[in-house]
Amino acid sequence: MILVTGGTGLVGAHLLLHLVEQGENVRAIYRSTTSIEKTKNLFSLYNKFHLFEKIEWMEADILDIPSLEIAFQNIDFVYHCAALISFDPKDEEVIRKTNIEGTANIVNFCLAYKIKKMLFVSSIAALGDLNATETTISETTEWNPEKPHSDYAISKYGAEMEVWRGQQEGLNVLIVNPGIILGPGFSEQGSGALFSAVAKGLSFYTLGTTGFITVTDVVETSVRLMKSDIQNERFTLIENNYSFREILNCIADSFNVKHPRWYATPLFMNLLWRVDWCLAVFFFKKRTLSRDSARAANSKSKYDNSKIKSALNIDFKSVKEYIQFIAQI
Repeated sequence: MILVTGGTGLVGAHLLLHLVEQGENVRAIYRSTTSIEKTKNLFSLYNKFHLFEKIEWMEADILDIPSLEIAFQNIDFVYHCAALISFDPKDEEVIRKTNIEGTANIVNFCLAYKIKKMLFVSSIAALGDLNATETTISETTEWNPEKPHSDYAISKYGAEMEVWRGQQEGLNVLIVNPGIILGPGFSEQGSGALFSAVAKGLSFYTLGTTGFITVTDVVETSVRLMKSDIQNERFTLIENNYSFREILNCIADSFNVKHPRWYATPLFMNLLWRVDWCLAVFFFKKRTLSRDSARAANSKSKYDNSKIKSALNIDFKSVKEYIQFIAQI
């Protein structure tokens, strides 16, 4: 049987759909019944609601040891997709606890229950930092602790260290590092918020670049890796590198709305995150833009996907074409 953590998130929900479509026996953990509704709605979105009943749901938390003991009974393979994503500095402690300690717990149970293979869904945020002679970030780029990183990136890097510890103790592991993941069904969080913002008339764009990939490619590639003989490796998952402006314009075209018109310069973004901080401090509003996010908005990062393409002889779906599909669905 397969255990999936994070089955109520974008990647985990699509992974569950893919696995049950293939006839796999799947168990997914959840923290609240309301969170399961997100996955149920996704199955309905694809007209696959009848497959939802094939999932064995179990209430558990990656930070709760007793509940995990029950969840790991009769499990052979584990996909660890659960993570807390937040760029609010106030969430630093809970992000690190959830993403690092939670992953350590999953690794420990995989070792204790002699799991055959575990795949961890990390992020390109946990990849290394370019030195003066490098131009492209890959799986071999070294992490520089002296460089600035978001709390989320640090937590994902720390989680990867727990996975590699498990590998040293005898666990067969895989790590995938997806870029920004685009997919339908979660319009109020993650990349889904981009679609909502553009549809409502987003006015500003930035000129930063990063890697993007479709959620279906993340899922299908992860499953292929798990079924292969490949182990104890990590893979960067991106279809291509795009500017944020390019992606925002593509989303706008898919909704037949105007392109964002105003360039949010680095100076403007620096001012904006300070305003956001003031609103949070004096008016108790939730932070929506951190200093790290403001810096990343105009940062130009280029990622290399040649390792995964060579390993699986794979071609990824066009992100721009998939954006049209997301808008339609």
